[in-house]
Amino acid sequence: MALGSLGRSKSGKHRPPANELEEAQPDEELTSYLAALAPETADAETTAGTSFGNAQVYQLRLQLMANEQLKELAAERQTSPQALATEWVMQRLEWEARQSGF
Repeated sequence: MALGSLGRSKSGKHRPPANELEEAQPDEELTSYLAALAPETADAETTAGTSFGNAQVYQLRLQLMANEQLKELAAERQTSPQALATEWVMQRLEWEARQSGF
């Protein structure tokens, strides 16, 4: 049983040449949705580009059980696991600063 070209053109490319593609129109609904989620302050953090405001991004790997516990606690508090973990880290840093006399 032959499978055919599976969407490929005779040249073997998966997409037609650029001059055959229609220009992509901006997705107004997506743009509106993202704007609604965006912080309202001018100096807010952003993921656009290489900077993220004055914040540093850390990657955190948790064991499966700890990850599930974090998700459950975040759901109970009606927040995201990322926001809850960030809150906890900030609280701990404040506590450490008080202990050190800062």
